[in-house]
Amino acid sequence: MDSNFILTLVLFAIPFIFAVTFHEAAHGYVARKFGDRTAEMMGRITLNPIKHIDPIGTLLVPGMMFLMAKMVGAPFFLFGWAKPVPINPSHFRDPVRNMRWVTAAGPLSNLAMALIWAVVWKLSMLFPGMFAIGMIEMATFGVLINVLLMVLNLIPILPLDGGRIVDSFLPWKWSMSFRRIEPYGIWILLLLLVFGGLGKVLWPLVNSIIGLIRMLVGL
Repeated sequence: MDSNFILTLVLFAIPFIFAVTFHEAAHGYVARKFGDRTAEMMGRITLNPIKHIDPIGTLLVPGMMFLMAKMVGAPFFLFGWAKPVPINPSHFRDPVRNMRWVTAAGPLSNLAMALIWAVVWKLSMLFPGMFAIGMIEMATFGVLINVLLMVLNLIPILPLDGGRIVDSFLPWKWSMSFRRIEPYGIWILLLLLVFGGLGKVLWPLVNSIIGLIRMLVGL
């Protein structure tokens, strides 16, 4: 494994770990705002990645996908997760509405991170040398990873954030039926990923959002 590959892996890992860390911490932070201190008491409202990392979902699966994409020269598609932040809706003043905002906080944090990385990308272009090249590559990963995670999480399938947002709008009877899908949600996503359907749906959205971010920042 050459040094260039290791450097690329590091430049990818930093924004990915921050993306999942901010995502989960945002859920806990908004939950605390609405009265649920469960995540805070468990030390999960923190930007310390160690508190949020899932060895398989945050490290092994994304790392293997990155490695395979580089080895075969295929387009890179990210799939991974962190340890879910514990939320107790019974502590909310308005459980349905408050939970909706708690759920949305994760994808919105990724949008904010994508904008921050785009600014880093823009500022890095002002500096010469290898440092600037490395920062531009890392910022490019940062924008891509955060937009991809945002769009992926907004797919209306449980247990993803998009599924929970949809569930919050459903009548009780429909909600009970919808929740029965949750144990199979990840398997549905994996099947769509393996057979190419997931990428066909997500990439046009991801590319459009990245285009808008670049236009906004002036890249």
